[in-house]
Amino acid sequence: MERLLGLVRIRIKRGVNLAVRDINSSDPYIVIRMGKQQKLRSRVMESDVNPVWNEDLTIFVYDPELPIKLAVFDHDFFSMDDKMGDAEFHLMPFLEGLKMNLKSTPSGTVINRIKPSKSNCLAEESCITWRNNVVVQDMCLRLRNVECGEIEIELHWIDVPGCKLD
Repeated sequence: MERLLGLVRIRIKRGVNLAVRDINSSDPYIVIRMGKQQKLRSRVMESDVNPVWNEDLTIFVYDPELPIKLAVFDHDFFSMDDKMGDAEFHLMPFLEGLKMNLKSTPSGTVINRIKPSKSNCLAEESCITWRNNVVVQDMCLRLRNVECGEIEIELHWIDVPGCKLD
């Protein structure tokens, strides 16, 4: 059986310029999964291609090498939901930041930067920051397999008693 390392809280902040899948808008929602875990789903934002969710989804982390996959869908009442793109990201840079001894570091200090590349879905540089005594990573993910759209998220780690990050 896999060993639980902890939880990651993914704050889905907002979508930017999401694809239109209905007549002149879309009703987007997001599905997140990591490995074989149950999928987590955000609420539907009706008629909005620039939605603001500010919604937290929390996922168990067993294998930090697995990517977290995010997919955006357009909710439809009378037919299958339409796909509006997907993205994925890796936790390893974030987890490495968690292992650092940052207690005396000033709040707001950037401890790592990840540049966009062909091997990631970043739309812009992602900063891992020591903020208010916790490590936080902000990301803007460019959606793949769609004509346009980005999703802005923020990562927070949640320690679980009895579990330890290696």
